Amino acid sequence: MTVKESVLQALEKNKEEFLSGEELSERLKVSRTAVWKAIKALREEGYPIEAVTNKGYLLMEDRWRITEESLRIHLPARYKNNHIHIYDTLDSTNLQGKRLALEKADHGTVIIARQQTAGRGRLGRSFFSPREGLYMSLIVKPDFDLSRSVLVTSAAAVAVAESLEKVCGADAKIKWVNDVFVDGKKVCGILTEGINDFETGQIETLVIGMGINTTLKDFPEELLEVAGAVEGAYSKSELAAEIMSRLLDLTERIEERTFMDAYRERSLLLGKTIKVYKGAYKVDLEKEGIGVPARALDIDDDGGLCVLYADGTREVLTTGEVSVKL
Repeated sequence: MTVKESVLQALEKNKEEFLSGEELSERLKVSRTAVWKAIKALREEGYPIEAVTNKGYLLMEDRWRITEESLRIHLPARYKNNHIHIYDTLDSTNLQGKRLALEKADHGTVIIARQQTAGRGRLGRSFFSPREGLYMSLIVKPDFDLSRSVLVTSAAAVAVAESLEKVCGADAKIKWVNDVFVDGKKVCGILTEGINDFETGQIETLVIGMGINTTLKDFPEELLEVAGAVEGAYSKSELAAEIMSRLLDLTERIEERTFMDAYRERSLLLGKTIKVYKGAYKVDLEKEGIGVPARALDIDDDGGLCVLYADGTREVLTTGEVSVKL
């Protein structure tokens, strides 16, 4: 780790506390001059570092601030050299991921944006993506076929939920198949898209997108009934790195399905009466017909939702939409 990375790490670990140049020098076993040069370089990169005589240096609170340096600091060694693309504004991180994939982007490439102008959700829906959210997509080169696509989304939901718990202290739950909830409200949506080799039937590239609400300040009134946000004093760089590394780890073990127990444990649906929607429900479930009541029994090892209908028939859902509202 370079002196600059070490200084940044120390400042991030001591948010809202001043660290003197002498203390940084002693901690890192480097000269005061080396510390000063590192601080100067970090400021030139845009880090909001305040310097006060007789107090030292303070990394001012800016939770959204994500740079390559701050992200790599929190990544495990095996992922520190992955390609990272960070934008202030994008149409969609998934669309940018697809564009990069067509340019032969490497496995593990991550795309992050502060705002999306054309964010997308499942089933052709739009995804509201105002400034200050955390929007990221990961490019994955899998070695499994299309039948595992539901599992990838399940793995992403587990990676997000576990990361929110570790970094933010949130009690995160999962609504089948791709939503993460905190305190009964949706804080994250996940969209997995594939680029296929039609001759072999294999997925050449997956782009796994995640949009996390970190504030509700710009949300329209009609969304506040269902939308939540993960607020608090945490580092978005740390959160993004945690999600990225956990998801990459899980995609390497898709066939093992080791994460499915964690998925089931966090389920919002199991044991509850739900509504199952099929057919033309592309935009608005409430306007597209009445759902069929069912009991959510289990989630199988392939990510399918097992339901029991009122007439006694059972079904395993691998696509579609469900609601817990009756």
